[in-house]
Order: sequence, then C-alpha cells, then structure tokens
Amino acid sequence: MSSYNIGMKKGNALSLISRIRAEANRFIVRELANHGIKGIVPSHGDILMVLFQGEKCTMKELANRIYRTKSTVTVLIEKLVEYGFVEKEKSSIDCRATYIRLTDQGIALKPVFADISKKLDALFYGHLTSKEAEIFEEILRRVIEKLDNKKDIYTLNQ
Repeated sequence: MSSYNIGMKKGNALSLISRIRAEANRFIVRELANHGIKGIVPSHGDILMVLFQGEKCTMKELANRIYRTKSTVTVLIEKLVEYGFVEKEKSSIDCRATYIRLTDQGIALKPVFADISKKLDALFYGHLTSKEAEIFEEILRRVIEKLDNKKDIYTLNQ
C-alpha cells in the first residue's frame, strides 16, 4: 500500500507556485498601469524594495540580496536607469564597483509599491487565518532551505 494520501494529490506544488506567481505578476502589472507607471515590470520590484530601504548598493550586493545573478541585475538596472528611476555612481574607493541608488523619481515610487504590496497581501492572505499564514510561510521556508542545500539535491540523483 502506498503512503500516498488518496484525497491529496502530491507533486503539484511547483505548478501551483508557478500559477500563483503568474497571477501575482499580472496583478502587479495591472496595478502599476493603474498608477500610470510605465517601464517597470515585476522583476524590478525586488531591486526597488532593497533600494527603498534608503541605501545605495553595488550590483553585487543587489544580486546577492535578491538571489539573482549579477548579469541579470545589470540588465534590470539598465532599464531602471533608462526610465529614470535609478542612477549609477562609480565608487571613489574601488573603480570596479558601481553603486546604484534611487533618483527622486524612483523614491516617488515607494508609496505606490507600498499600496500595491498591501493589496497583494490582502489577496494572498485575506482568506487565511493568522495561524494558516504562519504555517504556509514556514512550509515555504523549509522548501527553500531544502532547495538551497545543494548537496541534498545532488544526493537525490544518485
């Protein structure tokens, strides 16, 4: 007899997570358009959220903090520069380092992002109890921890 719970389909989590992400991204794009913001896409959000904390960051710091490659962050930053939301500044100490910081136009996005985040949280968590939300996030953290532990993934294939 299998340990599979007959009423509960397993192996569908990644598909469900992908669908949630796609729906959340569509919501964000719609909300940005409703606020008249052009040029920003959901993948810019992590960068802007880091910069909204009021500090300038190097490309490497941003990449590490948002779990993206430096080359991906570079492409995203170039678009944000093009639209006037961030600016680049060479380090006076290390000429290889480039700092990224918000422009006034970028700073003006902070309340818009706060509003969109609040609405998205209401959609995401609105039907869950506090305890369910805690359990849900704890499960997601455990999955991420497992995925971050590369040696566990490699031993599954052997």
